[in-house]
Formats: sequence, structure tokens, C-alpha cells
Amino acid sequence: MERILHFRREVRAFEAAARRAGRAAPLVPSCPGWSVSDLVVHLGSVHRGVAHIIGHRLAGPPDPSADPSFAGLPADTRDWPRPEYAPNRGPLPGSLADWFAEGAAALEALFRARGPDEPAWTWSREQTTGFWLRVQTIEAAVHRWDAENALGTPGPVDAALAADAVGHSFEVMAPWSRARSAAPPGAGERYRFRRTDGDDVWTVCLDGDTVRTTPDGAPCDAEASGTASDLMLFLWGRLPADRLTVTGDRAALDRYTTLVPPV
Repeated sequence: MERILHFRREVRAFEAAARRAGRAAPLVPSCPGWSVSDLVVHLGSVHRGVAHIIGHRLAGPPDPSADPSFAGLPADTRDWPRPEYAPNRGPLPGSLADWFAEGAAALEALFRARGPDEPAWTWSREQTTGFWLRVQTIEAAVHRWDAENALGTPGPVDAALAADAVGHSFEVMAPWSRARSAAPPGAGERYRFRRTDGDDVWTVCLDGDTVRTTPDGAPCDAEASGTASDLMLFLWGRLPADRLTVTGDRAALDRYTTLVPPV
């Protein structure tokens, strides 16, 4: 339930930022090649794809070409941004913001109706609806920050949600990112990430193709400290290491984003 509340707050804040885009949708610095309009199309499409998976109880990956309703597009999209023309800098159509809000609400309703342990196909080892709730709540928070940052008003991520996202990064996103990007093998680098607005500490070792957490007292090459929000946004490639307090080998921390390319 707490994650559902976070999801609702983040998608509504994202929608509010999108509706403030004005007559010329600003570029999104943290998503090169996209404007805020393009970001709305992306996140709205992701919501509908996930809703399709959960709603149809898919046991395998979806085939969008086999189901015309997959994207859930309205009949009239004449004024909408076109992916092939990104970044689309024109006015963000009200119908696009409405479409996003409808899709987010439909996905929230599915999350409320289905238990977190209910089976659902995912791209990860965990095949549950709860996995999608966690992933989509984090993605909504990241893209809400992206949209607000494009408007010059980025707000931090809720501390509890951000701490959840940091753990998720090491458990799920780092191994996935390394596999899809053919990142170089780790040489046993150890990183400690310390939260300054709570008691959480994460120590991570990159050894060969493996990403694993280690006991907090283990030695490390570099330690980065900051709020849970700043740690999360660093791990997602939204904030530079300069926003964190770094001790130990700074060059080793700079290498982290090579070993684990941001999503």
C-alpha cells in the first residue's frame, strides 16, 4: 500500500510538471534527445505496456504487434509529438497529458486490485505484480525529477522511496545494466553508500560479472555519503558525484558509472 501511495504521488507530480511545460516543451537534460513531451509519451507508453501484462496475466513477454490495443492510443493524435522527430519542442497537447493521467490511473487500479505476489511476466528473475509496482514507482520518481529538472524546479525523492530504490539498484538494476551494456568486468572494487538522513548503509562489490552486497564493516575503495534521494539520483545518473561527500579513492567512484552504466 505504501508503494501504491508513492506511485500515485509521483505520477501526479509528473503530470503537473508536464502540464507546466508551456508553449515550447523544454529539453530534458538528463534524457538526451528528449523534450518533456517525449518523456510523457515514453512514461505513458510504459504504463500501458505494464498494465497490458498485468491485466492479461501474461506469462511471457508481450507482442505489441499482435494486439492493436497495446498502446492504448486515442483516435486523434495529430498534434502529438512523434518519436522520429525527437526532441519535439512544440506545445505539449492537453490531450497527451490527459492520456497520461488516464493510463497512470488505470495502472494504479490494477496494482490495487492484484496482490503483490500474483504472478506476472517481468524482465527480471522476480515474476510478480509486486515487482512491477516497485519498478514503476521508482521509474515514476526518476522521470518526475527529470521533468521538474527540465523546468528548473527539481524536488527530492521521498526518503523512504529513495532508500528502497538504492537497494533495488544493487539487487536488480546494476546486474541488468551491466548485462545489457557489456560493461567491463569488475576487479573487486568495493563501494560504500551511506545515507545521511537515515541509518542505511550499502556496501557493494563488483567482481567479474557479479554485483554483490557485502557486510557493512568490510573495507572499501570509496565511500559516498548523502541523503537517500541524492544517492538514488546519483545511481540513476541524474546527479554528479560532486553532490555527495566522497572519501577514499575518488577515481574508483568515478569508475562506478563505467562498471554500472546508468539506466
